[in-house]
Amino acid sequence: MINVSAIQMQQFGVRFYQASLTARDIDRLVRFEVLSYGQPHQPPVRGKKRGAVASKVNWDLLERRIAASEQAYQRQIIRRKIDELVGYYEQCRQARDLPSIPGAVIISSDEKLGFSPVEEGSSLGVLKVPEREGILRAIDGQHRLLAMHADIERFGEEAFSVPAVIFDQLPEDHIVQMFVTINAKHTRLNSSHLVSLSGRQLYRDANLALAHDIVRALNDRDDSPLHMDIKLLGVGHGSVAQAPLAQELKRLFQGDAFGGPRRTREFHDEATRFFVNYFKQVALVFGAAWNGRKYSIKSSSALRAFLRVSPEVVRRLDEEHADRADFRAIGRVIAPWGHRIGDLRFETQGAWSKGSSVEALAKELRLALYYPEGAMG
Repeated sequence: MINVSAIQMQQFGVRFYQASLTARDIDRLVRFEVLSYGQPHQPPVRGKKRGAVASKVNWDLLERRIAASEQAYQRQIIRRKIDELVGYYEQCRQARDLPSIPGAVIISSDEKLGFSPVEEGSSLGVLKVPEREGILRAIDGQHRLLAMHADIERFGEEAFSVPAVIFDQLPEDHIVQMFVTINAKHTRLNSSHLVSLSGRQLYRDANLALAHDIVRALNDRDDSPLHMDIKLLGVGHGSVAQAPLAQELKRLFQGDAFGGPRRTREFHDEATRFFVNYFKQVALVFGAAWNGRKYSIKSSSALRAFLRVSPEVVRRLDEEHADRADFRAIGRVIAPWGHRIGDLRFETQGAWSKGSSVEALAKELRLALYYPEGAMG
């Protein structure tokens, strides 16, 4: 056990501690992790490496210290921010006129903590922290602590304490909710990251989790026409935001869009295959627009419209007694879009600029399904 002086605090029934941890204790006990789906193109750190002379950080060593998993909640580490913090720590160390981490970091312990008050009823006492590597997780302050880790070898024997607010075995959903509350406004946590957390960690929403699985498949699968076009967790080279697509899918799954609650639940197992094949056929029907540069068919609005009419496509497949994920059957159903709507509808400077709302395009797509030959009566 590591014994540290602490103040026991309580707010609305929640007990936590204010304590002072040494830099060496922090370095040994805190584990660093970021939310990731495990794909190789989602490294734990984002941003370009600066030249070896310009950066004081050994990035190869630091990146090996950062874990990535679907159970984490922190965003990717920002390389520039770490470089700036390390530079600031060095200035503080040399000038000796300002503390480098004056504000408390917020930490949660995975294991039970002990507390011994100095006298009965006192809030002052000794906090007992199990001495196990990685027992603590940073809720707020991960960049500050990583920068300290990157710079700690320069501290030498220098006394260095870090103020910390420590929570004792907070439930997982409470940890994520606190992280979201702290970061949503002040650091502009992007909406895609918030949606990922709310689906998988915060509320355990099965429909939203499935929606994200579908969006990930559309982005990650080599045979998907949207391969690497979607910004997962708000980062990446893609131009399509993850959150609007996931929210559109969530609304469909929450309702009776796919033939009632029972049929919708059954559809969960084949939904990923359906949507990948569905967009593959969309890319074929509108080939010129999909592969051209002067079209908006891959915009968020257009993709949401295609998602919005997908229940009608599924109903047509059901009427034909076809497998809902059958590539050729999907192609037969949406074939009328080619001659009823066509590529020109998606010209950015043409028809698209005159009516590009999600519902306007969805209405046109539905009508083309209902009246494939153009008869409106």
